[in-house]
Amino acid sequence: MFRNQYDSDVTVWSPQGRLHQVDYAVEAMKQGSATVGLKSATHAVVVALKRAQNELCSHQKKIFEIDTHAGVSIAGLLSDGRILARFCQTECADWKWDYKSSIPINKLADQIQLKLQSNTQHYGRRPFGVGLLIAGYDKDGTHIIQTEPSGEVAGMYAASIGARSQSARTYLERHMAEFNQAPLNDLVLHALTALRDTLPAEENLNSENVSIAYVGKDTPFTLLEKEGLTPHLSRLDAKPRTLGGQPIGGPQDGGAGGAGGAPQGGAPAPQGGQRPGAGAGPQDPQPMDH
Repeated sequence: MFRNQYDSDVTVWSPQGRLHQVDYAVEAMKQGSATVGLKSATHAVVVALKRAQNELCSHQKKIFEIDTHAGVSIAGLLSDGRILARFCQTECADWKWDYKSSIPINKLADQIQLKLQSNTQHYGRRPFGVGLLIAGYDKDGTHIIQTEPSGEVAGMYAASIGARSQSARTYLERHMAEFNQAPLNDLVLHALTALRDTLPAEENLNSENVSIAYVGKDTPFTLLEKEGLTPHLSRLDAKPRTLGGQPIGGPQDGGAGGAGGAPQGGAPAPQGGQRPGAGAGPQDPQPMDH
């Protein structure tokens, strides 16, 4: 219905009650290379698929440390993700200067939500075309926080965003009961297995196209790249290739099709009372190099 009449600015509502500029930003997030996050009782892990624009380019960094107790992984427009990562670093530094302690993860999520949401209601701005997975640890335990361009923020047990992320979500949903008591190495293996499910059958994870990061009790935020990935990738290579937790060629289902995993308790997260947005669906778009 004359869609182009209602997508000229983020403040214009369509007759169907939608903000098309926000919808476009969500699509940009869905077309970014995939990232997966999950947590146990003691650790939170994020893994991200890195892309290179072409064979002459280095792979783009997708995971950023924002403090010793937290980091962020992005899917979508890389430039927007860097701005939000820098914003998170500034918020952490300001809190530490004012209160002489690390910022609580839920408080950081509240600040990110305000920044994301403000770009959806002011004339002349555009929403950030990126989704974030924040991994952190504080006095309340481990956290995986998912954000979307609309300003929706939710605490998750496990989450996946980006291109073909439905396959990863299906794996996470099937194995979620194993995560809470899993040791760190097993948690990383689960994350890598879910991320591998987002790749075409002819591709695989290697030390060039993947990053791993984790944080937890008595463990500062640690980012692994290049040689540091070898032990984890060796364990992954020894594990048979599956799709959504089922052997390739075996029975499959599309999973719950939710918003990146299983929300804690099936209820909105405490930060801002928001829920995650709709999942990418069983057929996600092809990944784009953002």
